[in-house]
Amino acid sequence: MNGRFISLEGVDGSGKSTQASMLADALRDRGHDVVAVREPGGTALGEDIREIVLGPDAMSPWAEALLFAAARAQLVADVVRPALEAGRWVVADRFLDSSLAYQGTARGLGIDQVVQVNAPGIGDCMPDLTIILDLVPSSASDRRAGRASVDRIEGEGEALQEAVAEGYREVARIFPERIALISADGSLDEVHTRVLAAVIGGT
Repeated sequence: MNGRFISLEGVDGSGKSTQASMLADALRDRGHDVVAVREPGGTALGEDIREIVLGPDAMSPWAEALLFAAARAQLVADVVRPALEAGRWVVADRFLDSSLAYQGTARGLGIDQVVQVNAPGIGDCMPDLTIILDLVPSSASDRRAGRASVDRIEGEGEALQEAVAEGYREVARIFPERIALISADGSLDEVHTRVLAAVIGGT
């Protein structure tokens, strides 16, 4: 693979979707051919799964984890791997580390177990750099308060987000070679400057 794969992670309300979009635009301004994707989604199957997994119906932790893994496998096969092999950059709004934090840690399934169920669908297609936007869940909750609607997972409240935040910190400790933990405090431009420095400094 000749391209570069960057993923952005964080608790709901950390600003990762906005920062992923800003990063993709900044990289394009620097002459890179960039494909921006989101999880779950990015393919017809993935968008269908997104409707299910973020919808109102309750589901077991393993059902949730496996649905995310299925959407991710299709995204890798249809979009991410072909883009990287063509020398393009991929900027992902969430990838495997979301499942490690949400299902592996917060849902109690275990990080290793979630890695194992995702491995067949991902293979060697892992981010070169994962940026985790670190924000205390209470601040993230304040940011989410202005949203018109929330999905099933966001609606579970701050206790889940506290567990997810700790899950992300644990993931960062386990995989320091590819993860940068960056403060999400401050303005959009301030956080963007930190994100871009982490990415450009690694090129």
